[in-house]
Amino acid sequence: MASEQFIDAAGVNESESHARTLRDVRTYRLARVLEQLKQHECPAILLYDPVNIRYATDTSNMQIWTARNPSRYIMVFSDGRIVAWEFHRCEHVWDGIELSVDMRSAVSWIYFNAGNEAEARAEVWASEIVDVFRAHARGERRLAVDRLDPIGAALLVKSGLTLLDGQAMMEDARAIKSAGELVLIGESLRACEMGIERMRRELRPGMTEQELWAHLHFENIRHGGEWIETRLLASGERTNPWMHECSSRVLQKGELLAFDTDMVGPHGYCSDISRTWTVGDTRPSDEQRKLYELAYSQVHFNMDVLRPGMTFREFSEKAWTIPKPYLKNRYSCVAHGIGMVDEYPAIAHEVDWDSAGYDGRFETGMTLCVESYIGAEGGSQGVKLEQQVVLTEHGCVPLTTCSFETEWL
Repeated sequence: MASEQFIDAAGVNESESHARTLRDVRTYRLARVLEQLKQHECPAILLYDPVNIRYATDTSNMQIWTARNPSRYIMVFSDGRIVAWEFHRCEHVWDGIELSVDMRSAVSWIYFNAGNEAEARAEVWASEIVDVFRAHARGERRLAVDRLDPIGAALLVKSGLTLLDGQAMMEDARAIKSAGELVLIGESLRACEMGIERMRRELRPGMTEQELWAHLHFENIRHGGEWIETRLLASGERTNPWMHECSSRVLQKGELLAFDTDMVGPHGYCSDISRTWTVGDTRPSDEQRKLYELAYSQVHFNMDVLRPGMTFREFSEKAWTIPKPYLKNRYSCVAHGIGMVDEYPAIAHEVDWDSAGYDGRFETGMTLCVESYIGAEGGSQGVKLEQQVVLTEHGCVPLTTCSFETEWL
């Protein structure tokens, strides 16, 4: 009986701790949004991006669908007021959220819902947006917006509002993670690691890429995860160049198998891990070993270089030098931010700096993915590796225990 009481008490304590973490994270994230509004002297932000809505309010409603069909939106004011326009009869998605919200019904003016009445409905929508904004904005005209179709933007401007880049504000807000966020990111990563472990157990010659990929989805959904942003799993010759999505191709013993999870897991946080194995867990060939050693070196060299206070350009210049045979097929960036999805910043390779680079400064509390793809131009195989880390005052600390094939080195 005492043992049962101990277990019950432990369970309650764990549940209470988790509830406190969620409350702390919600408070922290909303404060980050309000801080951005105050820094930009902007009275309010209109959010349509479902990831931004989730960040600001921790509410979620059909995120993939509403990303394609804008039909729920919120306005956050710099004084903390929130007006929410929710999808048809879905106010229940706010249950348990400790926010004082002015709840309204969304006006959808996308063609799917409005047909040839789209412009007329957009005018109704714009009139309400302007009225709500002016009621709280005290004569201000500056409204930040993250995502908005052309008709809507044009109508707000016609009404006298000045639109600011709200997506940039939200990316900056999301860049620095709290201790509570790191706990939630850890929960997402544990679900992802279980999916990876399941893939490893089930991997065998004769199955298709899609059959293998399904095991990651299974564990994600089973543990309360949400979706996977890409289908990046490839085998054999499809590993070079990178960015082939999984197919019905049948796996062959001894060939390379590479994947990139891009998994939006529990609590809406992304787990972004890349690993490369051999099918059948065979001993790698000399070429496979060489590719792997180079990719492993790139990831770990760059993790060792990265420090808070360093500029993005300085990191790009000091990053591992990709050998010439593999330069053309390089990954699209050296590293990128990660949170609820891939986030600011994205660090360009030095060779790409003039066309794709932008500067900034790394800060303690950023969570990042350090990337590598090594595959020779015209080659028949390649290796994809990626490590998810948090940047501390001492440098990069891995957030995942998912192992590398160190015996190949």
